[in-house]
Amino acid sequence: MQRYFIDEPFTGQELASISGTDFHHITRVMRMKQGDTLYVVFESGEAGIGVIEGIGESSVEIRVAEWEAKVKELPVHVTIASGLPKGDKWEWVIQKGTELGASQFVPFIAARSVVKWEEKKASKKLERWKKIAKEAAEQSHRQRIPEVSQPLSFKQLLILRDSFDYTAVAYEEAAKNGEKSGLARILASAEPQSRILLVFGPEGGFAEIETEQLKSYGFDLIGLGPRILRTETAPLYALSAVSYHFELMR
Repeated sequence: MQRYFIDEPFTGQELASISGTDFHHITRVMRMKQGDTLYVVFESGEAGIGVIEGIGESSVEIRVAEWEAKVKELPVHVTIASGLPKGDKWEWVIQKGTELGASQFVPFIAARSVVKWEEKKASKKLERWKKIAKEAAEQSHRQRIPEVSQPLSFKQLLILRDSFDYTAVAYEEAAKNGEKSGLARILASAEPQSRILLVFGPEGGFAEIETEQLKSYGFDLIGLGPRILRTETAPLYALSAVSYHFELMR
């Protein structure tokens, strides 16, 4: 059954409205009629099976017939910050990272970033990234759509540290030196609703000065096993570890 996100919180209303591109998808692509059922998710996270009560010229009215009891979200909030990679790698991270439970995606411009961010294309890029996150959240039956921000400067990334309970950087040299307990230690300490920021470098890795700045701001430098992972693989590895720790071990 198709899943749709509603751009309003649940406040006890009897009917909810779906419009825009989702309205087109329901009526033109899926060709649903009054009485058909679909999954709906409110902006505040409540989800359930909805019944189409009416179809207007630009919106569909939905009544929730049965609420979804099972929680689909990770018990911790994980933000993936990545040195903006080239090509479609960042879109891949957003799509697969959404499926794996990430709460937020934050690209940033690092010293060795290959990609040059063009402000004139910024709005279209961000719109596409958000669309990818929304579609991946629908496909994976998430109860929230992850936030996606436009690229930050490296300085802005450092300041972001104060908004999180735990912050860690996947660092190639740490992996080479055998560091393997950092991520496990963070996950063992984190409590439900903790905010975790995981940072990954661009294709060329971090410059030495960036590593020193990250350490001085309190970021933990951690390894992700003995193998060196690509910039688009490392975030998915880390998210899988988070899911295993909080969802499969318990």
